[in-house]
Amino acid sequence: MKVVPYVVPTTRRAPGRPMPLTVPTRWVKNIIALFLLPWCAILTQTFFTAFTRATIHQQLWAGAEFWFFTLGAVLWLIAFFGLPRPVIIYVFGHELTHVLWVWLMGGRVSKFRVSGEGGHIVTNRTNFLIALAPYFFPLYSLLAIAVYGIASLFFNVAPYGQLLYATLGVTWAFHLTFTCWMIPKNQTDLSDHGTFFSLVFIYVMNLLLLSALLVIASPQITFASFAADLVANLRSFSEWVGELLNQFTAGHGVAVEFAGSIGLLFGGHRPPLQFPGSAGSLPAVFGSLAKHDFVGKLPTNAGWQPALPK
Repeated sequence: MKVVPYVVPTTRRAPGRPMPLTVPTRWVKNIIALFLLPWCAILTQTFFTAFTRATIHQQLWAGAEFWFFTLGAVLWLIAFFGLPRPVIIYVFGHELTHVLWVWLMGGRVSKFRVSGEGGHIVTNRTNFLIALAPYFFPLYSLLAIAVYGIASLFFNVAPYGQLLYATLGVTWAFHLTFTCWMIPKNQTDLSDHGTFFSLVFIYVMNLLLLSALLVIASPQITFASFAADLVANLRSFSEWVGELLNQFTAGHGVAVEFAGSIGLLFGGHRPPLQFPGSAGSLPAVFGSLAKHDFVGKLPTNAGWQPALPK
């Protein structure tokens, strides 16, 4: 994807006026990705818990929809690894997804190029959603659903429901295999916005879409029940983090009960804060902290500033 260059207007700075402190956008995105990692773990646990419950206890595997979806996915995997790969079909869908998201963001596309060796578009707008859309937006699966929905307005398509699930299996496996195949190939879509942030965001978005498909395919699972499981896992994770903080602070002589305080945000009960000292006062807490040395103190020079790339 190429962006039409534009000239940034120059501004004059008054002499002696300090330069504004700026932080590279990539740094901010990497920090966001770090905060998304716990959500990746929690959402993964919730998805597989719901999938296991639906498959084993609620017999999702016994439904024809499950088997036709699986059949479609298996057939595509055989074709992907055993036959010449239809790269041009993937490239067309990849670039078309860029185009759709450019239009969605109010941009314009002036060039669309697709070939068996690659492709690109020329646009006047870009952001991380436009750049990463082909990796989490299964265009062909959504087109199959749209065609089925439009046809249902004019014809009785109920007898072809199993064909729809088989098609979704093929197209979803198509999206997943080509995504995993293309990511290691030094894609500029990822590197332009930070590879770490891009990979975390792609994982979260694909897992959210898989979770939505699971809820739609399973009559026993609702969005409300899935959200309840997500909140329960989030509460368990917060309590685990609180226990780690308790162990850390206890090792430094500060016994503050974090687990219940964090768990309170997710429906828990609020326990009393436990401070050291005979009276449990705040001065006792700060006095205990002052007795210990901590690694990573900032320089005390008043003129010190963080070194940022120019």
